[in-house]
Amino acid sequence: MLQEERFEYILTELAKKKAVKVSNLSTALATSESTIRRDINELDEAGKLRKVFGGAVSLSNNINTVDADMITRQSENARQKDSIAKYAASLINANDFVFIDAGTTTEHMIKYIDQSISSSAFFVTNGITHALLLNKLGFRVYVPGGILKQSTEAIVGTSAAEYLEKCNFTKCFLGANGIDTGKGFTTPEMDEAKIKNIVLNNTYMSYVLSDSTKFGNVSAVTFGKIKSACIITDELPDEIYRKYTVIEEVK
Repeated sequence: MLQEERFEYILTELAKKKAVKVSNLSTALATSESTIRRDINELDEAGKLRKVFGGAVSLSNNINTVDADMITRQSENARQKDSIAKYAASLINANDFVFIDAGTTTEHMIKYIDQSISSSAFFVTNGITHALLLNKLGFRVYVPGGILKQSTEAIVGTSAAEYLEKCNFTKCFLGANGIDTGKGFTTPEMDEAKIKNIVLNNTYMSYVLSDSTKFGNVSAVTFGKIKSACIITDELPDEIYRKYTVIEEVK
């Protein structure tokens, strides 16, 4: 394969995934890792991407201000989300007081929660669908009052924030639209960011569930620094994130 063709493939993958690994590119292109590293070096020098340990990330600095609707989000990276959710659910124990964020990955968690703890664990969620699923499985679930956001089916607003400020969770499981070393965990909408931030500050062990495509992305509002939560993901595109927090990769 010509170098120009490899360049085109690498940049196309970056446009789709925001981050790529040398090992994956080497396999996909049937080319040695040393050749891929040279390609990445040249593209970095040309200002087409940013070289990182083990791969490259997109230079795109676009800030996402739009939150996709639930139907759209459910179809994105479904297999990865399910693996992440299954591992996250295994972290919930008897007597935990748990917050589960509205969102598609956290919704996947519910079917994997050990039903034997239904008599001792307590759940709070701002996701309408999440609450119904938890209730159907026999778990004790509390829902804060507030405004129902149509696109994400999340309860937000002053009443919800005041309710959550009174809670002291043992564990929380949150979603994020972007994870960036500088901007931290981000989401497109201010009201949802406020809910997530309150929960982060009121939880003993916090987890952010995110597939690999969210790394390097930045949305409009930061709700927490990377060090404020452990990250559960399917694949880490850049080892630099391990300098900031604990990260668990699950397949």
